Amino acid sequence: MDLDLFPRPHHIEVGGEGPAPGGPVTERPDPGLPAQGFGIDIGPDGVVVFHADEAGRRYGRRTLDQIVAQSPHRLPTLQLRDWPDFPVRGYMLDVSRNRVPTRATLERLVDLMALARINQFQLYTEHTFAYRDHEVVWRDASPITPEDIRWLDERCRAAGIELVPNQNCFGHMERWLAHPGYRHRAETPDGFEPVPGYPRPAAVLAPTQDNADFVLALLAELMPNFSSHRVNVGCDETFELGMGASRGAVEERGKAAVYVEHLRRIVGPLTASGREVQFWDDIVRRQPELLRTLPAGAVAVAWHYDAPGAPDQVREVLDRFGVDLPLAGFAELAPRIGETGFPFWVAPGTSSWNSLVGRIDNAVANLVDAASAGQEAGAGGFLITDWGDGGHLQPPSISFGPLLFGGAVSWALESNRGLDVAAELDHRVFADATGRLGGALDRLGRVWGATGQATFNGSPLDAALAPGGTGFVIGKAEAGKVAAVVEEIEQAMAAVEGAAPACTDGDVVRDEIVVAARLARHGAWRLLGKAGGAAPGPDRLAADLRETMDGVARTWHARSRPGGLDDSLSRLGSTLAGYG
Repeated sequence: MDLDLFPRPHHIEVGGEGPAPGGPVTERPDPGLPAQGFGIDIGPDGVVVFHADEAGRRYGRRTLDQIVAQSPHRLPTLQLRDWPDFPVRGYMLDVSRNRVPTRATLERLVDLMALARINQFQLYTEHTFAYRDHEVVWRDASPITPEDIRWLDERCRAAGIELVPNQNCFGHMERWLAHPGYRHRAETPDGFEPVPGYPRPAAVLAPTQDNADFVLALLAELMPNFSSHRVNVGCDETFELGMGASRGAVEERGKAAVYVEHLRRIVGPLTASGREVQFWDDIVRRQPELLRTLPAGAVAVAWHYDAPGAPDQVREVLDRFGVDLPLAGFAELAPRIGETGFPFWVAPGTSSWNSLVGRIDNAVANLVDAASAGQEAGAGGFLITDWGDGGHLQPPSISFGPLLFGGAVSWALESNRGLDVAAELDHRVFADATGRLGGALDRLGRVWGATGQATFNGSPLDAALAPGGTGFVIGKAEAGKVAAVVEEIEQAMAAVEGAAPACTDGDVVRDEIVVAARLARHGAWRLLGKAGGAAPGPDRLAADLRETMDGVARTWHARSRPGGLDDSLSRLGSTLAGYG
């Protein structure tokens, strides 16, 4: 008998016919199993579930449920042993690029994480938590409230998931610094140009004790709403550090040294109080030895979001922005941190942002790269990141496949690296008996690489739809290839329309995928016109975009809170205005 288990276990031997389902199940602790590990033995006389701890018991029970569901008459005899490759397997959702999920959406995500054996959840926050004395910052954002967090924390704990506070504390503070009452805290109050001709608003706090005290006060208000003793303080992409208030210090001691000095101001009091403190690793990558100056309890999170082998032209662009991102991926990045002996995690991504409809092939390669290199270098955790760059125009369902796959490969890489993501979605997430919905998502998730252009951190379709995103596009599109992309998108849309998902949010899933596909098609049409192909004219483009924007609003309200929608739609509005 072939069993279809998810995630696929490390070890399983299936024999012949065993007992009838419904008989007694014996549960036994087994201290010889790794943490969170479990075993299942089914013999002629019954079923025994072994477990290392409470998490192992939970995973063992759920796996046995899968076996019973596939064995209506007789259970197979078998021996199964399973355990995680990474003790911490997390999912981090960006709730700061306009899209703040409803409670129903958060519940859906918790259920998916439980299915994928993800045991940590973070909501990446810049300005979207309702801090008591800072309403001017979050007023129009439909923020996450303390009550929301306490509700979600209880919901996560019931599913065996740790909800961890996440507040960026150094970079990415532009939504705060845009307000006069906070402008004095900026490294560059009047903004900066990372490269000539590319002005950016102030986003980084000056590295001062006063600013450290400021963010520590925010954390002191945020953290008590969580049962976790971990916290993620962010502190990534401090691009303008050394361009303003800290110029003299950076010229004297170097950017990384000034950065780590300020990081200690934030991390030190938190670790002294017994917290484990996560932070992004990107600023210290060129001088990882500085990590040893941080207190015990700090954990570096090494991020990389593209598959190994990005175009060489990307290196020049990244260098101009001061970003150290090895194009070889985690195989090059993870050993840098691992060799220091400093605790670290790996953080790949869903590849959904800047894409509209996903980049599933990139996501799969990136997730496998992180799992493989992370294990080899001794990473203690695996954090799947799901960003919202460019206004978070992609709907939540675009990330469902990478979330499921990332959970599986962080649990048992070698058993799960060949998973059929589309089939798993149809079977376990969408309950689509037609088998069309997962396949349509897979097709849509591959069109980004078929225009003739090379890209990094995004899709050329998103860049063509609404310029100004953070993805890099290299080269020129080819009209014939883009025309084929349009046809592929339309075929995938037809497949979505013919799907029959029986999941509770099936109608929402179908609607939001079609709307996302229309956005991608519109970007392809614009790209086709620039490439000299037969594209719709301005009037038809304007009518299509107006209708699609209505769809974006409709599907947004089905999944997310209203705050931020107008800001995200304004990116499309700029494109619409260009049609006259």
